[in-house]
This record gives sequence, C-alpha cells and structure tokens, in this order.
Amino acid sequence: MNRDERWSHLVALDDELLKGGIILSEWCCLIVREADTAFANGANLASILTAVSGIETYLRFEHSTTGKERLVYLIDRASIDDNLKNDLHALRKYRNKWVHLDDPWDDASLLERPEETEFELEQMALFAARVLRRTIYENPWV
Repeated sequence: MNRDERWSHLVALDDELLKGGIILSEWCCLIVREADTAFANGANLASILTAVSGIETYLRFEHSTTGKERLVYLIDRASIDDNLKNDLHALRKYRNKWVHLDDPWDDASLLERPEETEFELEQMALFAARVLRRTIYENPWV
C-alpha cells in the first residue's frame, strides 16, 4: 500500500466502525494522530507501538480507577466486548515481543529474510489500526 492508500484505509475504518460521536482526552487524540501518521507513512512498527499507547491511554481515561494499572489489567477490567478484549491481548502480547526483546542477539532470520518480518509488521499494523479504532469507538454517543 502506498501513502494515499493507507490514509484511505484509515478513513474506511472510520466509516465502518464509527457509529456516532466519541469524546477522547487530548492526550489520546494526540497519540491516535501519531499512530495514524506512522501507519500512513509505512512505519509499521512505530504505528503498532503508538496504537497500543493510544489504546492504553483510552482505557486508562475511560476504565481506570487508579490511573496506575498495567495494560493487561486495564483490558481485563474494562467493560468491553470479549472479542475486543481478546484482540487487545493479542496486540499487547505482540507489542511486548518488540518492546521487551528477550534475545536481541538472535537476529539471523531478520537478517536472512527481512521481507518476512516486514510482511508480519505490515499485517500487524493493519490489525493495530483496526483494533485501535474498535477500542476508541467502543462507546459512542448519538
């Protein structure tokens, strides 16, 4: 996908998933814009990491009692659809693989087959863009 196609994809997700109005914190708005910009410009890993940050910010704003819960607990305790929770946990675990590399010296597959990693990152960036929107649009008002 080129840049224009990526922006069009985000607009299509908005058209599909937004069923009313939403209120987001300014922090969440900023982070979502950054996630969208990273996605549109093909920075797949950056878009995934930033999308998860946007999700965490949204969940903290909407569902946190202390403001200090870890993301895993925010997801579990949020009053959201179980399918969305499952997708959020999958995305969180994928993000954790990148943020908390267990063995940074084990890079042979990345060096030998970088296209596989790039394809995986692109697929997860598409998934992250959708899950981010499903999350921030989960409680619309009309």
